[in-house]
Amino acid sequence: MKAWVPLGSAPIPGSPDQLELWQRENEFSIRISGYVSELMNSRQHASEEALAEYAVPQVAGRAAAHVLVGGLGMGFTLAAALRSAGPDGTVTVAELVGAVVDWNRGPLAQAAGYPLTDPRTRVHVGDVADLIRASRRTFDAILLDVDNGPEGMTQHGNDWLYSPRGLAAIRAALTPGGLLAVWSVEAVPRFTAALERAGYHTEVRRARAREGRGAWHTIWVARSDG
Repeated sequence: MKAWVPLGSAPIPGSPDQLELWQRENEFSIRISGYVSELMNSRQHASEEALAEYAVPQVAGRAAAHVLVGGLGMGFTLAAALRSAGPDGTVTVAELVGAVVDWNRGPLAQAAGYPLTDPRTRVHVGDVADLIRASRRTFDAILLDVDNGPEGMTQHGNDWLYSPRGLAAIRAALTPGGLLAVWSVEAVPRFTAALERAGYHTEVRRARAREGRGAWHTIWVARSDG
């Protein structure tokens, strides 16, 4: 098997670390400098797709449904959201690191099926938390995959998203009956409790990292009464 080849790196705003893109034959890997484990891999994306598949169909019947995806990654969640959003839907993807958008328009584009070229896609380069703070009754669903779970890993400021204030701001950004879905590498019972305290009706689901196999990941699907 061929060795991994570095394709690029980019600073993470608010962090001393770098994001790194690597390739080995047809396989891609995004990593954080200084960490042994991968942040994501192009061969393990079933649970990222499930993040959208569990939530978006529940709001896709609304007229001109608007979905926010926090974290572009390799584009798999965005692509799955587009598949479910309907022909008149819009999916806004917020990505903190501008280079990740460039990678998805370049070497990563084919991996998820070129979702950035879909005319229903809108790209926001910046902190998804800032976009949420500035929004009121805007999104029918908000999908968050900005870290390895409900705590800030790539950016400690992401902790706000999962705090009582952050969850309240997300509710304010959702349309009545809108959905929040959060991806995590593991189950975190205290986050389930936090969602319920914040007024969400919450379902905890699981999905495999790869289709039919691999590690189990956790996805919260939480409905807001508005």
